[in-house]
Amino acid sequence: MAPNKFDRALVTGGAGYIGSHTTKLMSKLGIETVVYDNLSRGHRDFVKWGPLIKGDLRDTSLLKETLRWYKPDVIIHFAALSSVGESNSKPEFYYDNNVVGTLSLLHAMLDCGIKLAVMSSSCAVYGQPDHMPITENTPKNPVNPYGRSKTMMEQICVDLGNAHDLRFVTLRYFNACGGDPGCEIGERHFPELHLIPRLFMAQDGLIDALEIMGDDYPTSDGTCIRDYVHVNDLAEAHIGAARYLIGGGQADTFNLGTGHGLSVKEIIEAATNVTGKPVPYRIAPRRGGDPAILVADSNKASRILGWTPNSSGLPSILKDAWAWHNKEHFR
Repeated sequence: MAPNKFDRALVTGGAGYIGSHTTKLMSKLGIETVVYDNLSRGHRDFVKWGPLIKGDLRDTSLLKETLRWYKPDVIIHFAALSSVGESNSKPEFYYDNNVVGTLSLLHAMLDCGIKLAVMSSSCAVYGQPDHMPITENTPKNPVNPYGRSKTMMEQICVDLGNAHDLRFVTLRYFNACGGDPGCEIGERHFPELHLIPRLFMAQDGLIDALEIMGDDYPTSDGTCIRDYVHVNDLAEAHIGAARYLIGGGQADTFNLGTGHGLSVKEIIEAATNVTGKPVPYRIAPRRGGDPAILVADSNKASRILGWTPNSSGLPSILKDAWAWHNKEHFR
């Protein structure tokens, strides 16, 4: 196999939002993909580019059987619960799925001699940092069970990597958004809690109004500022990280964002321009634990992985997300 080239990947959570976009891009690049997903949050119709093994991450025996049969060059691990609000009300689910599930995967890797994995993490590990932009050296101080589960997952990977000669690249991404320009897949959550899909739903009367959680933050217009990154750019980063590991790269952690923050009201204004429709909204109380600003410094990913978020301009994000919204709700 040529340096930095890999032929097959096992994608846990590959029927979900970011996982499915990553499998599509890998298929386009000639990389075989095997999706391992229990379909509790993923979608069978999002698995179009390789076989689906329907299984739970905590089923170590099935994971071992899958790894022995398919012999992937690398694992790309997305499978996780990821709702901050739900993690506050059901923390036991998050520690069981995200932490115990990851341990199950690592046990299977050790047993089957698989040494390389790209791990999906989150800016939630940082909590509410004092300084922007956020670098990989910003102290981790998660403020909810979701962020704590990802922090635990990261530490487990460090410890097992050191003990067993495993190599992991951990990717901490900021606000994933947008969708496949071909509209074969897109953002689909039940319930849908993310800003961009919900503002489209408000435009089309599928919900009464978009709720803005607080307009009294210390920002230019009082609403929270976040770093929005196109899902296809995230897919490219995962493939780039896998190639980095295959080429002998050492275990490392990278932020994935654009380095540019946008407020909720700026997103609303841009969406109105793209669709020609106003966004009905109302101001709701702040959500506990929401920082005013979260913006990534992704220079390390650019320097080491050669990653650039080329698709993450706001017009491109909104155009792709709007096309998917119309296909999903008005096909």
